[in-house]
Amino acid sequence: MGIGPEAWSAIRLTAELAALTTLLLLAIGTPVAWWLARTRSAAKPFAAAVVALPLVLPPSVLGFYLLVAMGPHGPVGQLTGLLGLGRLPFTFGGLVVGSVLYSMPFVVQPLQQAFEALDERTLEAAATLRASPLDRFFTVALPQARGGVLTAAVLGFAHTVGEFGVVLMIGGNIPDRTRTVSVLVYDHVEAGDFAAAHALAGGMLAFCLLVLVALQVLNRPRREVPAA
Repeated sequence: MGIGPEAWSAIRLTAELAALTTLLLLAIGTPVAWWLARTRSAAKPFAAAVVALPLVLPPSVLGFYLLVAMGPHGPVGQLTGLLGLGRLPFTFGGLVVGSVLYSMPFVVQPLQQAFEALDERTLEAAATLRASPLDRFFTVALPQARGGVLTAAVLGFAHTVGEFGVVLMIGGNIPDRTRTVSVLVYDHVEAGDFAAAHALAGGMLAFCLLVLVALQVLNRPRREVPAA
């Protein structure tokens, strides 16, 4: 069975959503992860819990509160209205906001673990060479943590691709605007079109399996080559 225009539209929108969400998560999550890895603040446990909340919170609950916050009477909705940006629910922008919040722990936690595993001596050596904190971060910390950055990017992208509850609550089911692959699979099942559901679900299953295999290969410990 071939993939029709409806499915291609959902695939394209899902890929765009996952790509944009991943870029935003890396931009937002990297400083958050750095702070969590380095701070000794008493607020760290609370901040870490807030970041990890989507791991245990039902997606429908998160989607509901985001829908309320971004609605016409919510604080975010009133702010976007005053700024002339319109309402975020049932738009691609709303999907991006929900996806960033829902996938946040899948990006922040690998980055935090990578930053916590840094060799402090290299950072101290850079400091003795009068490298600024920003220079040390970009020239020492990030290169050493590149494995964690790659893992975070892959997990953030893959998790966004597989979202269902949050995107359905915030975006609804609007063709070419908010209908993602996971929502389209649900539509096919509801309509009794199991052949179409199998085609899309099988593709997502293969994609997720490839992602997990890739992560296993990337995170496999490297054997040190003995000196000659």
